[in-house]
Parts: sequence; C-alpha cells; structure tokens
Amino acid sequence: MRHATQRSMAALLLMAVIAGHSLLWSQQRVIDRIVAVVDKEIITESELNERVNMLLFQSRMESATPEMRRDVLHSKIADKLILAQAIIDSVEVGEDEVNQALDQQISNLIRQAGSEQRVEQYYGMPITRIRREFRDDMRKQLIIQRMRQTRESTIQVTRREVEEFYETYRDSLPRVPEEVELSNIFLLPKPDSALQVQSERLLRGIRDSVMKGADFGALARQYSRGPGAESGGELPWAKRGELLREFEEVVFSLSEGEYSQVFTTDLGLHFVQLMERRGESVRVRQILLPLPKGEASDSMAVARLLDLRAQAQKGAVFADFAKKYSEDEETKMVGGDLGRVSLDQLAPEFRTVVEQLAVGTISEPHRVAVGNSYGYQIVWLRQRIPAHAMNLTDDFRRVEQIALYFKRNEKFAAWVEELKQSIYWEIRL
Repeated sequence: MRHATQRSMAALLLMAVIAGHSLLWSQQRVIDRIVAVVDKEIITESELNERVNMLLFQSRMESATPEMRRDVLHSKIADKLILAQAIIDSVEVGEDEVNQALDQQISNLIRQAGSEQRVEQYYGMPITRIRREFRDDMRKQLIIQRMRQTRESTIQVTRREVEEFYETYRDSLPRVPEEVELSNIFLLPKPDSALQVQSERLLRGIRDSVMKGADFGALARQYSRGPGAESGGELPWAKRGELLREFEEVVFSLSEGEYSQVFTTDLGLHFVQLMERRGESVRVRQILLPLPKGEASDSMAVARLLDLRAQAQKGAVFADFAKKYSEDEETKMVGGDLGRVSLDQLAPEFRTVVEQLAVGTISEPHRVAVGNSYGYQIVWLRQRIPAHAMNLTDDFRRVEQIALYFKRNEKFAAWVEELKQSIYWEIRL
C-alpha cells in the first residue's frame, strides 16, 4: 500500500511533469525493504526515498547527504510514534473530517494537474479508487496533526523568554524586508444588463436539457467557468458558513439529488445539484456562468475610482470613502486598511504599482484579479518601512513568533524522546 508521504511526493511529481520538468528520481525503483519498525507500523525504503526526494525538489538540491536521510528517517519515526500514542489514547477523527480533508487533497491534485482525467492517468486508477487508497493515510495524518496541535496549543512564551531568545540568536535572525502600509478602495465592474439576459437564457436552456435527461457533468465541462468545471462541476465538501450566503441558502434548501433553479450571486449565474449531505456539510456540483461585463462596465468602475481619488487628493478622508464605497468586504469596515505587508509578499503586478508610489500618494485605478473574476482598485501608500535588522523595539511580534516556534520544536523533540522510552521502535538500515 502506498503511504501518505508517497502520495505527497506524487503530487509534487505531478506538478513537475505538467510544467515539463525532468525529475532525477523518476528512475526504476529497487526492490523495497523495511528500514524501520515503530510499534505495528513499518517504514519502507521507497517511502524514505520519496520523502528525501520531495525535500530535494523543494530545496532544489541535487543529491541528499547522509545527514539529510538520517533526519528524514527520524522525522518519519516521530510521526509513527505519535500515531502509536494516539491509538493508546484512543484519539480518533470523524468520517466527515476525513472526507473533507480527502476532498480537498483530491481537488488540489485536480487543480495542479489541470483535469480529473490527468490525475487518473497519472495514478493509473479512477478517482473513486484514489479516494479509497488515500483514505487510511489521510486518517493517520489528521490524527497526528490533532495530537501535535493539542500539545502545542498550551505552549506559550513569556516576554522574558522572548528577550532571552533574542539576545541568544540576534545575529542569526533574518533581516526584515522592506514593508509598506496600504489602504485600498476596490470596485467590481457592474454586469452588462443586455449580456446578462443572454447568459440567463443560456443557463436556463442548459437546465431544461438536464431536466430532460442530458448529462450534467458533460454540460458542466462544456459551459461552466467556475471551480470544478473540469471534473463535471463537482465541488469539494463544504460546511455551512464556508460558502457564499446566497449560494448556501439555495444549496441547503435542496434535497439530495435535487436540482436548483438558476440563481445569481456575486460570482455569477448558478445552476446546482445537491449530490450529498451529511449534517451541516454538503457536496454539490454546479454550472457557473460569470456575470458578463463589457467595456462600458470597466469604464464606469475606473471613472468612479478616478473621482474618489481626486476628492481624496483634495483632502477628503480616504478611509471614509473606503467604508462607504469599497467592495472589498474584508477591508472596507476598517477603512480599506490592508495592514503592513512586505513587498516580497505582493503579487508582481501589484508590487510594481506600489513601488512607484511616494508616501502619502494614491495610485491610478488598476485592474486586479479576484479568483475567476476581476475588479479595479486605487491604493494609498500610508507608510514605507525600510529593510532592517530585526529588533525588539520594532519587531517584537516577529521575534515572539520565532521564539515560540523554537520552543514548540524543543518540547516536541523532548516528547518524542519520551515516546521512544515506552513504545517499541527499531531502525533496520
């Protein structure tokens, strides 16, 4: 049976193949053998090699050192020890949690590969079998995560510990990159009413075809422009509260197998089928047509932003405009405040806009992608913080997080050593 680490590696391999890269570890495997035993679990040589190769891929190294292989092996042993202790402690995860995590993992694979068919081709089996093969390892991963999170959630650092950590490691701490404090006003171009009527007519025709027996999945692959289109419109499991409110209202009103009427959200025009429901979690498939926008829609949004920019430059309060007019729901209530971010974290096209601004100035309207849609925004550069060596005065929270990470790792290592005293383990290399 493949192990979780092998599947993680396979996902990375899949991305590399799609990108057209040649991977060093695609050579023929040697006959497998057991390299370690932990309680009732084994670690195979191929499993170890896959994890090592994953690290090589991520770090862009050409070959593994003996020390790297040793560290990887002991990391896997630690996971198996935690799993064994979880069994002793009767720690379990629910089927819904496993299903949702599994759906998310498969959705990620499909997104990386470009289609469900390419995932099936790579693994040499249908999605239904992939789910069965992944299930046991996914359950183990979730149990290990829960064990670690439970222990680490109680670990904190005091101010004195942060200060002592800083004095010990100050010369090794990374430099803080250049940062900026930004605010924005974001507008979505309004749909072209004439084009929207055409799209509604098209989607209602698609619904009529489905109700007469046409294949929903085939029509989704042909017409849908939303998530899951390549897999016949299927979306991963989602809990109530994770979806758009208007979308949830429709989905949770349906019975299993039932089709919706055509309805509208900010994302566009939807036609959905509720495939399965487990309590407050649902799995649906949809055909989504984005609300059509023409040149006039863009022009109106840009003109509105230019007017707001001109008024702000004459003294109007930018934050007040953001609260009143911005359609960025995450920032409008705080006056469009995007917080303090490093330039390295900005998308290249957005970074270009910000780098050209002087402190206190507002950008021209520019287009930004939002999922499968787009909008326009203006940005106010409130402050620019130069790159600098990390210090306690300006960067206490950063140092605190690094100190907490170190402390949790130390506690984790000590815990693993305790487990080694009570749970059987053996290295057979």
